[in-house]
Amino acid sequence: MRETLFRIKSLAQKAILGAGLFIALSPVLSLASEVAATTAASGAEATQWWVWPLILFVVTFVMGIIAVLGGVGGGVLYVPIISGFFPFHLDFVRGTGLLVALCGALAAGPGLLKANLASLRLAIPVALIASTMAIVGAMVGLALPTHIVQILLGGTILGIVVIMLTAKKSAVPDVQKADSLSSALRITGVFHEPTSGQDINWKVHRTPIGLATFIIIGFMAGMFGLGAGWANVPVLNLMMGAPLKVSVATSKFLLSITDTSAAWIYMNKGCVIPMMVIPSLVGIMLGSFIGVRLLKVAKPTFIRWMVIVILSFAGVKALTKGLGISLF
Repeated sequence: MRETLFRIKSLAQKAILGAGLFIALSPVLSLASEVAATTAASGAEATQWWVWPLILFVVTFVMGIIAVLGGVGGGVLYVPIISGFFPFHLDFVRGTGLLVALCGALAAGPGLLKANLASLRLAIPVALIASTMAIVGAMVGLALPTHIVQILLGGTILGIVVIMLTAKKSAVPDVQKADSLSSALRITGVFHEPTSGQDINWKVHRTPIGLATFIIIGFMAGMFGLGAGWANVPVLNLMMGAPLKVSVATSKFLLSITDTSAAWIYMNKGCVIPMMVIPSLVGIMLGSFIGVRLLKVAKPTFIRWMVIVILSFAGVKALTKGLGISLF
């Protein structure tokens, strides 16, 4: 009886927390849409310049909390939500989205390497391919018409939702034998698992297919400014067979290389402006600090489903915006 009451209490806490975050985010997005419509109808003078950075800060603050609790990168939430509900040009949103993802990766990278979780042997060949294709993706994305990129972005976000719904994770995949390419590159390692107190020797397989997949991942990361954590982890863990913790840590470290390459292209084209970057980075970082504290007392399962709902909503919004259809 006591255990049942504890589970009900835990579920209620998660529901209240998730509902609170969703309620906090919804009115701000509605306000952003209304202000954007007013500005479009009445002229640029209808809105003071400081209104948008303020709203952007509030949205990204809540977004930072949700990103930590939901286990997703800030860029995955940032680009579809900001491009769908704010009047900023998609090029500026993508450039800022890369910097949002890059900021978190640079903050986490040294600690992950020091803790021997992120693997340089695994990261270097992947980073070489992904960062090169991110540059190509950024150049293609800036060359294509905005409405085409918006449609492709909406489709990609909905695809990410499907991956989040169907993807499975394996803590330590059973890799019987390393393939010849991973052996030649010496992609292997040992990490200490504190929960079991054991040192785990790991290796990878299906390396050629995995590296080929990062051609597509890197291209999409540069083209849409999403970062690539949503795709890196399933490929490293499920396809190549790296342990889950190594996959997550290496993926986070990879973003510091991949996103830097693509971000330079957007900066060179003048698609990074302080009015968007500063409130976005400050909001995401402050929200992440709060999210880390909440993560200690609340299980993120309910938040994960809320992230799926928000991404679905934002993906449909981006798709309809690119098609010129107004649904909401």
